[in-house]
Amino acid sequence: MTPLMERHAARTAVFQERLGEAGVDLAVLTDPDSIYYLGGYWGYLGMDFGRPTAMLVPRQGAPSIVTPLMESEMARRMTWLDDVVAWEDGRGDEWRGALSRRIEATGIETLGVERLKTPGQVAEYLADAHADLPFADISPILGEMRMVKSAEEIAEMRQAGAVAVAMTEAAEAAIGVGVPEYEVALAVIAGGTRKAAEILEAEGWTGDEAPFHCPTIYNLQILQSGHHTCMVHRRSTVRRIAAGEPVYLCYCGIANFKQFKLGFDRQYFVGHAPEEMARHYEITLAAQKAALDAIRPGVPAEEPHFAAADVYRQAGLAPGYRTGRAIGYSFLEAPEIKEGDTTPLAAGMTFAVDGGITLPGRFGTRVGDSIVVTEDGFDYLTPYPKELRVLG
Repeated sequence: MTPLMERHAARTAVFQERLGEAGVDLAVLTDPDSIYYLGGYWGYLGMDFGRPTAMLVPRQGAPSIVTPLMESEMARRMTWLDDVVAWEDGRGDEWRGALSRRIEATGIETLGVERLKTPGQVAEYLADAHADLPFADISPILGEMRMVKSAEEIAEMRQAGAVAVAMTEAAEAAIGVGVPEYEVALAVIAGGTRKAAEILEAEGWTGDEAPFHCPTIYNLQILQSGHHTCMVHRRSTVRRIAAGEPVYLCYCGIANFKQFKLGFDRQYFVGHAPEEMARHYEITLAAQKAALDAIRPGVPAEEPHFAAADVYRQAGLAPGYRTGRAIGYSFLEAPEIKEGDTTPLAAGMTFAVDGGITLPGRFGTRVGDSIVVTEDGFDYLTPYPKELRVLG
């Protein structure tokens, strides 16, 4: 096995131990992030195409992957598992039969699933076909395992941060009066892809294994300009940027590298910054800074949110629902920086921490970074300037 495969295998061994402690005989995982975390495999297909992949992990013995035939060769090359079961469209009962045969062969008494992450069709089938088995939600087991990142994981998240920084450098070079938003989005994709490829090539991923880490930046760029910045998640359009307008870019859906998903946001002004917008942007920065300053081991996860909320209230603004979210192999992990989450922060936890103000129908100001909790505070995974910037 490669060192990377050994990491996935070691995680699976820990997961099996915890299944035993929880009294779960077999876990059926269908969330792509969970399958990658343990099995090292990530495919293209899924329930959206009617073609799910599942990883079956017994409390003892060898795990297996059940995947569509057309992706089975890729799965065998990517995963450390020896047992890859291929099912074929139109043959027998397809994935249903492949899953059930594996479940029945283990002679289990308790079946574990990720309750909120298992696709409805799969969950319904398992409940009907194996109604005699008690089901257990194993999401908390995986969630706890993924809270604190290893040194290797943090190093790779720093690489993802470098990719995110390259994206915004490319965006800055493209932004200007009269430039269509989509041209900025194209620059972001190209800049991030080239940086990711540079990292992979430097590590020697240029042979047969090269396809298994993809440098290409994908998903839709969240980008708005002008008064459209009040729409937090509008994607890029053919609208042309005008002088005196804000331009906001969120990279949260596309700052993905080696399966790590970071949060990152930057905002700029073109030509000049209108006074009211500049004032709100400074409040946004102050709220994020208050949250970041409150981050250190042992602090309840909700405390940085309260610190940011105080800044908004003092400025006569309403605080948001959440100031941050744990990140890693999924866009949203545990814990969250919000009221009611009292999980103690610990060194090695990683978060996206945001500041944001929206004036409906007028404009918005936002900023966001990914960070890692350290022994005495935090460190940036996305180290890049965020003071008010005027371009052009």
